[in-house]
Amino acid sequence: MLQLITILLRSSIFLDAGGATPAPPPESPPSVVLVIADDAGWIDFGFNGGTEVATPALDRLAGEGLTFGACYVTASVCSPSRAGMLTGRQQQRFGHEFNLPGTAPRAEGGLPLEETTIANRARDAGLATGLVGKWHLGLADRFHPTRRGFDEFHGLRAGSRSYFGDDRLAEGDRRYEHVTDGDSSVTPEADIEYLTDTMTDDAVDFIRRHADRPSFLVVAYTAPHGPMHARPDDLDAIDASLRGKRRTYAAMMRALDRGVGRIADAVEATGRDTLLIFVNDNGGATNNASDNGPWRGMKGSLFEGGIRVPAFMHRPGTISSGSIDHPVTSLDLVATALGATGADRTGLDGIDLAPWITATAPPPDRALCWRRGPVAAIRDGGKKLIRIDGAGAMLFDLDADPGETTDLAARRPAEVVRLLAGLAAWEHGVIEPRWTTGDYWRRNLLKKHRMDVRGREAERALP
Repeated sequence: MLQLITILLRSSIFLDAGGATPAPPPESPPSVVLVIADDAGWIDFGFNGGTEVATPALDRLAGEGLTFGACYVTASVCSPSRAGMLTGRQQQRFGHEFNLPGTAPRAEGGLPLEETTIANRARDAGLATGLVGKWHLGLADRFHPTRRGFDEFHGLRAGSRSYFGDDRLAEGDRRYEHVTDGDSSVTPEADIEYLTDTMTDDAVDFIRRHADRPSFLVVAYTAPHGPMHARPDDLDAIDASLRGKRRTYAAMMRALDRGVGRIADAVEATGRDTLLIFVNDNGGATNNASDNGPWRGMKGSLFEGGIRVPAFMHRPGTISSGSIDHPVTSLDLVATALGATGADRTGLDGIDLAPWITATAPPPDRALCWRRGPVAAIRDGGKKLIRIDGAGAMLFDLDADPGETTDLAARRPAEVVRLLAGLAAWEHGVIEPRWTTGDYWRRNLLKKHRMDVRGREAERALP
């Protein structure tokens, strides 16, 4: 009974962990650059032990900073993961459970207007705010980033587009627009030589223009999300042993790595104290030849491969080189960034990791929960349960079986009951989805979580 009470009390995705008293606002806050990659595979980074895909700039930054071996996002697909990250709150609290556009009408599908974004919080703290790249949180004007706390927006409202200029995109939701100080324009498609480079150019420009004051910049790359487009010179630089889509993917990752390296160089050139955070939005996708390494599952799945992502923090002089393998999530990362700037953190679901970054003790234990329609999951310590509508629940011991190969539910019924109770308690704090993505995706989601779907090729057959 004591165990059940404990998990009922802890089963918010991020419950207030107690711990250290919040630090007073800094006299001179750092700038923040939050870089979000899109659909990259966990093992496709050297700092995670990968060898096939070269990421030298990211590896250097990760080596100088703090890496997270068990960083989780709050959703296994793009839009809800970003809704959580850019509000600092579990997105099921406000019904943003499914991807966009889904079944939502254009005027209604987007980050609910009553939600406060991390940009709102940073701007209220006196920082200049900007978003470069992918929005994917609403197409209608009322959801526009510059109405959600960002002073500037340079990017696309949709979730993806061609990496090369395409005149057919010039007037739609995939156009590359600029909104700054009330002025707006659109980059001519002929000027987009390669989208990842265009985004990097805009990020570097923002950093240089705000070198004299604290700023909060989100750089949301579309790479390496499809379509599979790469620069010819990047393709030529990839080892001949990689072929087909995997070769194109590696070339797209090369451009991403180069871009983050340029951003880090621009930050260093300003001389400003800057916290740079790198994180992926979800696990590697089924259709882009990414690889999640040791983790079972891919984008869309609540197995580890769908929600466990590469991540690190870099802040010379403040964050020492090292790693944390205790579970953290993307909500912790943004809470830590806002804490560093002195911004208001009231209502956030993440915890500020600053007190634990230099401590020997790990961050406080708490249960982490996820839900995507008919499938939900909870991790508590090393135990993880996945509940599937109509098919019961699966139980895994991540300490002994990190690849989630053995379902222990039949052997440990008491543990199943305990975790199901925790998951149900968490669901009392969330609301019904504002939209869904239809029956096709629901069927695939159920199929993804069958124990007989094993191996990367079987996973890739289920988008």
